[in-house]
Amino acid sequence: MIKGFKEFILRGNVIDLAVAVVIGAAFTAIVNAIVQGFINPLIGFVFQIGDLTNLNLSVPTIFGGIATFEFGSILVAVINFLAVAAIVYFVFVFPMNRWKERAAARAGVTDAASEEPKLPTEQELLVQIRDLLERQNKA
Repeated sequence: MIKGFKEFILRGNVIDLAVAVVIGAAFTAIVNAIVQGFINPLIGFVFQIGDLTNLNLSVPTIFGGIATFEFGSILVAVINFLAVAAIVYFVFVFPMNRWKERAAARAGVTDAASEEPKLPTEQELLVQIRDLLERQNKA
């Protein structure tokens, strides 16, 4: 049992995944700080609301109280998510895909899945039908 656990932990993909999670968490903290310290105040300045977290809607309730919908905090979470996703894509995914494409082009390897199979032309299909009919008539 211990041997199996040791083999599992020492696999390369488990360690790679652990490193990716730690770096991802640190990277998310950086992006969140940029969004909180720069992007949100910039949007708040443009729309004259100060900070986006102050964007809310207060509605009177049926029994005389007030219900507050905090749209600002939802908007901040969406902006954080989009910022992290965009930065991860443009800083990591897009360059890595380009690097893989260039490496494959240098090696002369083409993606077989992207090549569409060549379909026969109409004339080739008619010739095949004619040949089949001729064989059936001979039999």
